[in-house]
Amino acid sequence: MHPMLNVAIHAAIGAAQIIHRASADRSGFTVSKKRHNDFVTAVDRASEATIIDTLRSAYPDHAILAEESGRSEGAHGNADFQWIIDPLDGTTNFIHGFPYYCVSIALAYRGEVTHAVVYDPNRNELFTATRGGGAFLNEQPIRVGATARLADGLIGTGFPFRDTDDVATYTRLFVEMSGACAGLRRPGACALDLANVAAGRLDGFFEQGVNAWDMAAGSLLITEAGGHVGDYTGGDAFLRLGEIVAGNPEVYAEMVPKLKGDSRAIRSGTLLVAR
Repeated sequence: MHPMLNVAIHAAIGAAQIIHRASADRSGFTVSKKRHNDFVTAVDRASEATIIDTLRSAYPDHAILAEESGRSEGAHGNADFQWIIDPLDGTTNFIHGFPYYCVSIALAYRGEVTHAVVYDPNRNELFTATRGGGAFLNEQPIRVGATARLADGLIGTGFPFRDTDDVATYTRLFVEMSGACAGLRRPGACALDLANVAAGRLDGFFEQGVNAWDMAAGSLLITEAGGHVGDYTGGDAFLRLGEIVAGNPEVYAEMVPKLKGDSRAIRSGTLLVAR
């Protein structure tokens, strides 16, 4: 196992221990709003602090992009290596005791994700990947599903929940995709949804208005598991555009044409070159 991945695993497990202890007494932590329907708890912050401390101890010069503390550059600034962290993806689920949330940690080298960890403390499932080395669930190799048609596929998504999201656009896409697939699911934690695409439990996934820390680790899990990930045009700017479509190769190929016209790249008049 690559030493950087090993450090990320230790960081994720340490954070998950904090989350698991807090979940036993949800009345014991405070909840505050970042904005409408966007919550943060003391558990998010404690989880993030534990992750950052672990990463900083091993790699003090690396840059860090974390959900709660924002961008925190390495000691020398503009580091080639950047850790991308979501300390508790699915905070609203966690607050309500709905057992679908995770810790997500990715490492990017010069903008390309090279290592990924997604840990689900409820199921004790550890998803890991290293670029070129495959994807794993609890150290067992995983592959995307074999569903050959979108019409037969189970697709994950995320609903808009912030005031600024384009609810009308999403509602239309929701209706269109519901009619095109066998089932549409919205569990509420993008990073874990993507991990489940990698494990073949979901055949595809799409969401807009998401952040890099929601997508980075899951995107590598999927590509290393034999799937495809892109923005709505099929290009590779999903981390920057804040939109993602993912799936096994066949389902992905059917999803992109249905989403392409709603890509931020197209709507802004700046069409990116597709892969």
